[in-house]
Amino acid sequence: MMNCRQASILLSSLQDGPLTLSQRYRLRLHLVLCRDCRNFNHQLHFMRKAARSPSHWE
Repeated sequence: MMNCRQASILLSSLQDGPLTLSQRYRLRLHLVLCRDCRNFNHQLHFMRKAARSPSHWE
């Protein structure tokens, strides 16, 4: 089973490009079981969305 450190590395990598099928499967399983990593994933999505929004830079 994947630990939280490995999951956070894959979540960060996922922001830059696709993961392999095996990585996606293991990450998805970990996210189902780990609330902290789900929260980290939501935070990554929020930060990425905020960084792309031009309204935050004006």
